[in-house]
Amino acid sequence: MDLQFNNDKIMAEFSKQWVEKNDPEMGWDFDIEAIASEMPNSTMTNYYLCEGFGAVAIGKDENAVIHLAIATGNFNEEGEVEAEWKTLEEVING
Repeated sequence: MDLQFNNDKIMAEFSKQWVEKNDPEMGWDFDIEAIASEMPNSTMTNYYLCEGFGAVAIGKDENAVIHLAIATGNFNEEGEVEAEWKTLEEVING
């Protein structure tokens, strides 16, 4: 998946999946699985950011597996954030 950002749409929030794992009494802002269920395979969106997981994008591969782009804390030569893609399962179960 090609990771390109449209920063004018980005909103930083906490996902249902992060809240369920880390702070069940806290309210959540969006559901990663619900968003991915509406996405075609082999696509990504960076409209939602999960502050808890450090995710800067949600992707869905050709097999409908959900992935999150996790910010590495590094920036490339153009000043863009670098990220590593991990499956949602990997991120949740660590």
